[in-house]
Amino acid sequence: MKMWYVEKGPDSDVVLSSRVRLARNFSEYPFPHKTTPEMQQEIADKTKNALFAGSENMKDVFKYIDFSNLDIIEKAVLVEKHIVSKELVEADRIRGLLISSDEQISIMINEEDHLRIQCLVSGMQLSKAWEICNNIDDLLSESIDFAWDENIGYLTSCPTNIGTAIRASVMMHLPALTMTGYIKPVLEATGKLGVAVRGMYGENTEASGNMFQFSNQVTLGKSESDIILGIKNIAQQIIEQERILRQEILKKNRYELEDKIFRSYGILKNARLIDTGETLKRLSDVRLGIDMGIIDGIDITDINEIMLMIQPGGLQKRTGRLLKANERDCFRAELIREMINKQKQ
Repeated sequence: MKMWYVEKGPDSDVVLSSRVRLARNFSEYPFPHKTTPEMQQEIADKTKNALFAGSENMKDVFKYIDFSNLDIIEKAVLVEKHIVSKELVEADRIRGLLISSDEQISIMINEEDHLRIQCLVSGMQLSKAWEICNNIDDLLSESIDFAWDENIGYLTSCPTNIGTAIRASVMMHLPALTMTGYIKPVLEATGKLGVAVRGMYGENTEASGNMFQFSNQVTLGKSESDIILGIKNIAQQIIEQERILRQEILKKNRYELEDKIFRSYGILKNARLIDTGETLKRLSDVRLGIDMGIIDGIDITDINEIMLMIQPGGLQKRTGRLLKANERDCFRAELIREMINKQKQ
């Protein structure tokens, strides 16, 4: 099965992925932090039954993961792939995950809300992600009575999610905006428009490798289609600004830009020790070089795959054991060399 993140989507030169997430709660149970273990298990069982009873094909597409059966490495990998949140991993209650075979669709059970329905797609495809999420939501609602108020909308554990309870986000690679310093006014402007900007792994994370996640802050008083359209419009403006600046940098400082890109490329091809932070920085330069036609023989999807594989959890899963920091740096460098040199052959 081909995973969603190795596919190339629209506007993939700037947009890595689009994500839509819906928060839902059972009407007959208190919010997760007030539930008993018995309630938590019932919620997990009812969610599985609702998904699998709604369509015979779902049993072939989805599998259920009980978090009590996962070790620390497996949990880390799920976080690194943006399939689950750190909150779900760290929560002190019965938790589960329903996940599709291509890892595109996931349903977190007993996180901050009873359910978090999520869809991830490559490139700029928010409408597609919303359509998939909405179909899963409709399927579940045939068997589950979700907490709903006629005046407010969907009821959620956190007041910031009530209403449509939808979060729409795009992950964008913005090296030119960052290099020129224009990223600061862009972030200030988006903040005034009710858009939250975070790093690769959501709230309280830095924008490593020039990766920025843009998502809506307001869910109350706006329809799902309005929220999706708002994020799409803002993202499209940022995409155009990034592309214009890339060409300006290439025109005015071609040799400096090419030197920066090929230095990073050389380090990735030859390094014997490299940490996660430097890897993401170098991969950002190489990604820019590929998108601008400066580096050939490597596809963007190869970089996407490398980005996931070099994370601490991914490395340790690959080796089958916990690694010390220096061991991870060594194994990471070896893995990158193998993948990049293989693609160039």
